[in-house]
Amino acid sequence: MKKKNMVIAQSGGPSMVINASLAGAVLAAREPAASKRIGRILGARHGIDGIFGRNYVDLRKVSESRFLKIADTPASALGSVRRKPNAEDCRRIFEEFRRLDVGWFFYIGGNDSADAARIVAEEAEKDGYPLVCYHIPKTIDNDLRTCDHTPGFGSAARFVACAFKGDDLDNRALGGVKIDIVMGRDAGFLTAASALARENDGDGPHLIYLPERPFSLDGFVKDVQAVMKRQGRCVVAVSEGIRDAKGELFAKKFAGGEKDAHGNLQLSGTGALGDFLAAHLKAHSDIRRVRADTFGYLQRSFPGIASPSDRAEAFAAGAAAVKNALAGKIAKGTIAIVRRPVKRYSVAYEARPIADAAKFTRSVPDVFIARNGHDVTPAFLAYARPLVGLLPHSELL
Repeated sequence: MKKKNMVIAQSGGPSMVINASLAGAVLAAREPAASKRIGRILGARHGIDGIFGRNYVDLRKVSESRFLKIADTPASALGSVRRKPNAEDCRRIFEEFRRLDVGWFFYIGGNDSADAARIVAEEAEKDGYPLVCYHIPKTIDNDLRTCDHTPGFGSAARFVACAFKGDDLDNRALGGVKIDIVMGRDAGFLTAASALARENDGDGPHLIYLPERPFSLDGFVKDVQAVMKRQGRCVVAVSEGIRDAKGELFAKKFAGGEKDAHGNLQLSGTGALGDFLAAHLKAHSDIRRVRADTFGYLQRSFPGIASPSDRAEAFAAGAAAVKNALAGKIAKGTIAIVRRPVKRYSVAYEARPIADAAKFTRSVPDVFIARNGHDVTPAFLAYARPLVGLLPHSELL
């Protein structure tokens, strides 16, 4: 393949380390060996929309020292988008790529972004356009089927664990019930991470509800009453994606029907679920002090709290995408993060077909969920601790 130009973009929800993947990919593409085959490096602002609008940043002009600062900055430096391209969109993309002589395309995002990149890659093949297309993994939901864990999850999980540490200390001081709603439409990994907040006997969260288990309002009231009787207080972690016995989202009635381009119901951005659960608990028990918060978008781009391993792995995943694209074994690929089966935590980065990461997701495995349905197992804690890192210590009287 002769020397071609490169376009890279970010898609979907931001994270604390998505810019580390951007920096890893761009700096790998600027290495001397890579530069023999990669010419201009253009960052498209707001994903595919930036390609349509010819809105680019020349990333060869950004110094390495500045890129390393960008890598430490949360959210999407290039801006993001939620857009599922159709065949006509792809023809517009290829027209623009022909104008720019683009042969390398990298898209950073979650499963929906992987699906968008897959569509572009498959349409390019149909169109006869020679394009090497790679998806770089990112999602705080931790639900990509190709990865042991995804860049963004470790840092968001760290935020959740620290937030529950603080909320538990607050609850110790004033008592009552505190309910916190955590992101996770289909997978409860982030909500499960709240369990990492436990350090001392009696620490919350005392109850953890995930989308993977049916949620009963009657059972919820009984669970809280039992904890109150035992502990005198109760901290509750609830996934925004909890479902009833029929599989219906509890939050659906509060969501207003808004969906994104990939057909996903918008659940975040409202505290309605937490308020509903708090009101229901008050109405069906004699517990008077009940409070609720929704973490919402705070989990994605909070500065100063990123997990060191998460940041390093996000950077490495970006670099791995460029290196595997140049190697040429898989022209339409995604990077899988694989945990090595050794005592000391370490990972490997493997190229897989892009379709493996697209569209469909995974859930929290049964081995990570306690039999009672409202807690996690030691296996989950062992899985999550290396991803989150050391948490602040809480000293109690």
